[in-house]
Amino acid sequence: MSRIERLLPRRHLTPVSPNATPHDNAPVSLGRDEAPAIAVEDLCKKYRSHWAVDDVNFIVPKGWTVGLLGGNGAGKTTTIAMIMGLVVPSFGRAMVLGHDMATERHKVLSRMNFESPYVALPGRLTVRQNLMVFGRLYGVANLKARVEELIEDFELGDVLDRVTGRLSAGQKTRVAVAKALINDPDVLLLDEPTASLDPDRAEWVRSRLRAYQKRRGATVLLSSHNMTEVEQLCDFVVIMSHGRIVAMGRPGELAERFKCRDLDEVFIYLARVA
Repeated sequence: MSRIERLLPRRHLTPVSPNATPHDNAPVSLGRDEAPAIAVEDLCKKYRSHWAVDDVNFIVPKGWTVGLLGGNGAGKTTTIAMIMGLVVPSFGRAMVLGHDMATERHKVLSRMNFESPYVALPGRLTVRQNLMVFGRLYGVANLKARVEELIEDFELGDVLDRVTGRLSAGQKTRVAVAKALINDPDVLLLDEPTASLDPDRAEWVRSRLRAYQKRRGATVLLSSHNMTEVEQLCDFVVIMSHGRIVAMGRPGELAERFKCRDLDEVFIYLARVA
Protein backbone atom coordinates (compact mmCIF):
# COMPACT_ATOMS: atom_id res chain seq x y z
CA MET A 1 0.00 0.00 0.00
CA SER A 2 1.41 3.39 -1.00
CA ARG A 3 1.79 6.34 1.38
CA ILE A 4 -1.01 8.16 -0.45
CA GLU A 5 -3.33 5.16 -0.13
CA ARG A 6 -2.66 5.07 3.62
CA LEU A 7 -4.00 8.64 3.86
CA LEU A 8 -7.43 7.44 2.79
CA PRO A 9 -9.56 7.28 5.98
CA ARG A 10 -11.07 3.91 5.09
CA ARG A 11 -13.38 3.74 8.08
CA HIS A 12 -15.18 6.91 7.07
CA LEU A 13 -14.53 7.39 3.36
CA THR A 14 -15.83 5.41 0.41
CA PRO A 15 -14.29 7.00 -2.71
CA VAL A 16 -16.79 8.10 -5.30
CA SER A 17 -16.56 8.69 -8.99
CA PRO A 18 -15.56 12.25 -10.00
CA ASN A 19 -18.75 12.25 -12.08
CA ALA A 20 -20.95 11.34 -9.15
CA THR A 21 -23.12 13.94 -7.50
CA PRO A 22 -22.37 14.94 -3.88
CA HIS A 23 -23.40 12.21 -1.42
CA ASP A 24 -23.57 9.59 -4.22
CA ASN A 25 -22.48 6.39 -2.44
CA ALA A 26 -21.49 4.34 -5.49
CA PRO A 27 -18.04 2.97 -4.55
CA VAL A 28 -15.15 3.57 -6.92
CA SER A 29 -11.56 2.83 -5.89
CA LEU A 30 -8.82 5.36 -6.42
CA GLY A 31 -6.75 3.92 -9.29
CA ARG A 32 -3.32 2.53 -8.41
CA ASP A 33 -1.60 5.00 -10.75
CA GLU A 34 -3.95 7.91 -10.06
CA ALA A 35 -2.50 10.48 -7.68
CA PRO A 36 -4.93 12.70 -5.76
CA ALA A 37 -5.21 16.36 -6.70
CA ILE A 38 -4.22 17.40 -3.15
CA ALA A 39 -2.35 15.30 -0.59
CA VAL A 40 -1.56 16.65 2.86
CA GLU A 41 0.92 14.38 4.63
CA ASP A 42 1.89 14.72 8.32
CA LEU A 43 1.51 18.48 7.91
CA CYS A 44 2.68 20.65 10.81
CA LYS A 45 3.33 24.35 11.34
CA LYS A 46 4.81 25.71 14.54
CA TYR A 47 5.05 29.39 15.48
CA ARG A 48 7.38 29.63 18.47
CA SER A 49 5.69 27.36 21.02
CA HIS A 50 2.30 27.24 19.26
CA TRP A 51 1.36 24.44 16.86
CA ALA A 52 -1.01 26.14 14.40
CA VAL A 53 -1.27 22.89 12.42
CA ASP A 54 -0.41 19.61 14.15
CA ASP A 55 -0.01 16.37 12.16
CA VAL A 56 -2.77 16.88 9.59
CA ASN A 57 -3.37 14.20 6.95
CA PHE A 58 -6.01 14.10 4.23
CA ILE A 59 -6.34 13.83 0.46
CA VAL A 60 -8.65 15.36 -2.12
CA PRO A 61 -9.16 13.01 -5.09
CA LYS A 62 -9.39 14.58 -8.52
CA GLY A 63 -12.83 15.95 -9.30
CA TRP A 64 -14.01 16.09 -5.68
CA THR A 65 -15.18 19.02 -3.61
CA VAL A 66 -13.91 18.70 -0.05
CA GLY A 67 -14.86 21.02 2.78
CA LEU A 68 -12.17 22.08 5.24
CA LEU A 69 -14.08 23.23 8.32
CA GLY A 70 -13.35 24.48 11.81
CA GLY A 71 -13.84 27.40 14.16
CA ASN A 72 -11.70 30.50 14.28
CA GLY A 73 -8.11 29.52 15.06
CA ALA A 74 -8.64 25.88 14.07
CA GLY A 75 -5.75 25.96 11.60
CA LYS A 76 -7.69 26.06 8.33
CA THR A 77 -6.11 29.23 6.95
CA THR A 78 -2.58 28.04 7.78
CA THR A 79 -3.31 24.69 6.14
CA ILE A 80 -4.59 26.38 2.99
CA ALA A 81 -1.56 28.69 2.96
CA MET A 82 0.74 25.65 3.02
CA ILE A 83 -1.27 23.98 0.25
CA MET A 84 -0.79 27.16 -1.80
CA GLY A 85 2.93 27.21 -1.05
CA LEU A 86 2.73 30.57 0.73
CA VAL A 87 3.82 29.11 4.07
CA VAL A 88 6.57 26.50 4.44
CA PRO A 89 5.63 23.59 6.74
CA SER A 90 7.65 22.94 9.88
CA PHE A 91 7.21 19.23 9.16
CA GLY A 92 5.39 17.15 6.56
CA ARG A 93 4.36 18.33 3.13
CA ALA A 94 1.48 19.54 0.99
CA MET A 95 1.30 18.08 -2.53
CA VAL A 96 -0.78 19.51 -5.38
CA LEU A 97 -1.05 17.58 -8.64
CA GLY A 98 1.98 15.58 -7.60
CA HIS A 99 4.22 18.54 -6.71
CA ASP A 100 5.55 19.50 -3.28
CA MET A 101 4.32 23.06 -2.78
CA ALA A 102 7.26 24.00 -0.57
CA THR A 103 9.81 23.28 -3.31
CA GLU A 104 7.97 22.97 -6.64
CA ARG A 105 5.24 25.58 -6.36
CA HIS A 106 6.24 27.18 -9.68
CA LYS A 107 5.41 23.98 -11.56
CA VAL A 108 1.74 23.94 -10.62
CA LEU A 109 0.60 27.53 -9.95
CA SER A 110 -0.72 28.00 -13.49
CA ARG A 111 -3.16 25.13 -12.86
CA MET A 112 -4.45 26.50 -9.53
CA ASN A 113 -6.36 29.52 -8.31
CA PHE A 114 -7.73 30.95 -5.09
CA GLU A 115 -10.61 33.13 -3.97
CA SER A 116 -11.40 34.79 -0.67
CA PRO A 117 -13.53 37.87 0.05
CA TYR A 118 -10.91 38.75 2.66
CA VAL A 119 -8.14 39.15 0.06
CA ALA A 120 -8.77 42.33 -1.90
CA LEU A 121 -8.04 42.77 -5.58
CA PRO A 122 -6.10 45.94 -6.54
CA GLY A 123 -8.64 48.63 -5.67
CA ARG A 124 -7.47 51.29 -8.11
CA LEU A 125 -7.87 49.07 -11.16
CA THR A 126 -11.16 48.65 -12.94
CA VAL A 127 -12.84 45.27 -13.05
CA ARG A 128 -11.72 44.77 -16.65
CA GLN A 129 -8.14 45.76 -15.79
CA ASN A 130 -8.04 43.33 -12.87
CA LEU A 131 -9.23 40.45 -15.03
CA MET A 132 -6.72 41.32 -17.76
CA VAL A 133 -3.81 41.68 -15.33
CA PHE A 134 -4.48 38.37 -13.58
CA GLY A 135 -5.08 36.68 -16.91
CA ARG A 136 -1.63 37.78 -18.07
CA LEU A 137 -0.06 36.66 -14.79
CA TYR A 138 -1.52 33.19 -15.35
CA GLY A 139 -0.52 33.15 -19.03
CA VAL A 140 -4.09 32.69 -20.25
CA ALA A 141 -4.33 32.12 -24.00
CA ASN A 142 -7.02 34.06 -25.90
CA LEU A 143 -7.35 36.29 -22.86
CA LYS A 144 -9.82 38.80 -24.29
CA ALA A 145 -12.22 35.99 -25.23
CA ARG A 146 -11.85 34.43 -21.78
CA VAL A 147 -12.58 37.75 -20.07
CA GLU A 148 -15.69 38.20 -22.20
CA GLU A 149 -16.88 34.72 -21.14
CA LEU A 150 -16.47 35.60 -17.48
CA ILE A 151 -18.20 38.96 -17.95
CA GLU A 152 -21.22 37.10 -19.32
CA ASP A 153 -21.14 34.23 -16.81
CA PHE A 154 -20.90 36.54 -13.78
CA GLU A 155 -23.00 39.40 -15.18
CA LEU A 156 -20.22 41.95 -14.77
CA GLY A 157 -21.15 44.21 -17.66
CA ASP A 158 -22.59 46.92 -15.41
CA VAL A 159 -19.42 47.19 -13.29
CA LEU A 160 -16.78 46.39 -15.90
CA ASP A 161 -15.28 49.87 -16.13
CA ARG A 162 -15.76 50.81 -12.48
CA VAL A 163 -12.86 51.00 -10.04
CA THR A 164 -12.83 47.74 -8.07
CA GLY A 165 -12.21 49.42 -4.72
CA ARG A 166 -15.53 51.30 -4.96
CA LEU A 167 -17.71 48.26 -5.60
CA SER A 168 -20.10 46.85 -3.02
CA ALA A 169 -19.02 43.78 -1.06
CA GLY A 170 -21.25 41.56 -3.17
CA GLN A 171 -19.91 42.99 -6.43
CA LYS A 172 -16.33 42.52 -5.25
CA THR A 173 -17.08 38.89 -4.46
CA ARG A 174 -18.47 38.26 -7.94
CA VAL A 175 -15.34 39.80 -9.47
CA ALA A 176 -13.08 37.77 -7.17
CA VAL A 177 -14.77 34.49 -8.13
CA ALA A 178 -14.50 35.41 -11.81
CA LYS A 179 -10.79 36.14 -11.30
CA ALA A 180 -10.38 32.73 -9.62
CA LEU A 181 -11.67 31.04 -12.78
CA ILE A 182 -9.66 33.16 -15.25
CA ASN A 183 -7.15 30.37 -15.97
CA ASP A 184 -9.62 27.45 -15.96
CA PRO A 185 -7.88 25.98 -12.90
CA ASP A 186 -7.71 22.25 -12.27
CA VAL A 187 -7.50 22.94 -8.52
CA LEU A 188 -9.58 25.69 -6.94
CA LEU A 189 -9.18 26.84 -3.32
CA LEU A 190 -12.14 28.77 -1.92
CA ASP A 191 -12.11 30.54 1.45
CA GLU A 192 -15.70 31.45 2.41
CA PRO A 193 -16.54 32.43 -1.19
CA THR A 194 -20.07 33.68 -0.41
CA ALA A 195 -19.46 35.23 3.03
CA SER A 196 -20.51 38.76 2.03
CA LEU A 197 -23.46 37.84 -0.19
CA ASP A 198 -27.18 37.79 0.47
CA PRO A 199 -28.82 34.34 0.22
CA ASP A 200 -30.06 34.84 -3.33
CA ARG A 201 -26.74 36.06 -4.72
CA ALA A 202 -24.85 33.41 -2.72
CA GLU A 203 -26.91 30.66 -4.34
CA TRP A 204 -26.28 32.31 -7.72
CA VAL A 205 -22.50 32.13 -7.16
CA ARG A 206 -22.74 28.52 -5.96
CA SER A 207 -24.60 27.60 -9.13
CA ARG A 208 -21.77 29.12 -11.21
CA LEU A 209 -19.18 27.18 -9.22
CA ARG A 210 -21.12 23.92 -9.65
CA ALA A 211 -21.42 24.54 -13.39
CA TYR A 212 -17.70 25.25 -13.66
CA GLN A 213 -16.70 22.11 -11.77
CA LYS A 214 -19.02 19.95 -13.85
CA ARG A 215 -17.67 21.39 -17.10
CA ARG A 216 -14.01 21.32 -16.10
CA GLY A 217 -13.90 18.32 -13.77
CA ALA A 218 -12.05 20.57 -11.34
CA THR A 219 -11.02 19.74 -7.79
CA VAL A 220 -12.23 22.14 -5.09
CA LEU A 221 -11.10 22.66 -1.50
CA LEU A 222 -13.72 24.80 0.24
CA SER A 223 -13.46 26.52 3.61
CA SER A 224 -16.79 27.89 4.81
CA HIS A 225 -18.80 28.60 7.96
CA ASN A 226 -22.04 28.18 5.99
CA MET A 227 -22.94 24.56 6.70
CA THR A 228 -25.84 24.58 4.25
CA GLU A 229 -23.38 25.61 1.56
CA VAL A 230 -21.01 22.81 2.59
CA GLU A 231 -23.82 20.24 2.49
CA GLN A 232 -24.82 21.41 -0.99
CA LEU A 233 -21.34 21.53 -2.52
CA CYS A 234 -19.10 19.04 -0.72
CA ASP A 235 -18.63 15.32 -1.34
CA PHE A 236 -16.57 15.00 1.83
CA VAL A 237 -15.73 17.09 4.90
CA VAL A 238 -12.60 17.45 7.06
CA ILE A 239 -13.17 19.21 10.41
CA MET A 240 -10.26 20.76 12.35
CA SER A 241 -9.95 22.02 15.92
CA HIS A 242 -6.83 23.41 17.61
CA GLY A 243 -4.69 22.52 14.61
CA ARG A 244 -5.73 18.87 14.38
CA ILE A 245 -8.35 16.90 12.46
CA VAL A 246 -11.17 15.83 14.79
CA ALA A 247 -13.57 14.30 12.27
CA MET A 248 -13.94 13.53 8.59
CA GLY A 249 -16.61 11.95 6.43
CA ARG A 250 -19.55 12.69 4.16
CA PRO A 251 -21.87 15.39 5.56
CA GLY A 252 -24.74 12.96 6.08
CA GLU A 253 -22.48 10.33 7.62
CA LEU A 254 -21.09 12.84 10.11
CA ALA A 255 -24.57 13.87 11.22
CA GLU A 256 -25.49 10.23 11.75
CA ARG A 257 -22.23 9.40 13.56
CA PHE A 258 -22.58 12.24 16.06
CA LYS A 259 -26.37 11.81 16.37
CA CYS A 260 -27.04 15.32 15.08
CA ARG A 261 -29.76 16.60 12.80
CA ASP A 262 -27.39 18.22 10.32
CA LEU A 263 -23.83 19.41 9.75
CA ASP A 264 -24.53 22.66 11.60
CA GLU A 265 -25.14 20.72 14.81
CA VAL A 266 -22.06 18.57 14.17
CA PHE A 267 -19.92 21.70 13.82
CA ILE A 268 -21.26 23.22 17.05
CA TYR A 269 -20.86 19.96 18.95
CA LEU A 270 -17.24 19.46 17.87
CA ALA A 271 -16.37 23.12 18.49
CA ARG A 272 -17.46 22.69 22.11
CA VAL A 273 -15.99 19.29 22.92
CA ALA A 274 -12.89 18.94 20.72
